[in-house]
Amino acid sequence: QVQLVESGGGLVQPGGSLRLSCAASGFTSSINAMGWYRQAPGKQRELVAAITSNGRINYADSVKGRFTISRDNAKNTVYLQMNSLKPEDTAVYYCNADLRFMVQDAWGQGTLVTVSS
Repeated sequence: QVQLVESGGGLVQPGGSLRLSCAASGFTSSINAMGWYRQAPGKQRELVAAITSNGRINYADSVKGRFTISRDNAKNTVYLQMNSLKPEDTAVYYCNADLRFMVQDAWGQGTLVTVSS
């Protein structure tokens, strides 16, 4: 029904920047909020940022002031601009979409972000 494809991950030095993209396809009109989660090795997946179709935004405390989430409804794409990256930001980042009338969300395949010197 809804497919999510992430891109933009890579290796960055501490203090650097990276921009992630998530393109949605399929029945995109069923999407409510979209967001980004991340999961580091041996740790649980955690919410990084979320944005509704009307532009309401929430951030995790650990990324406030450094990350910016945005959404282009015409392109069915959500972005995550990551600045002032820290080693603790290293994780696989997953795109997420909350779907209307569905219990389960849609998830992307993940893109790896590594912050290291």
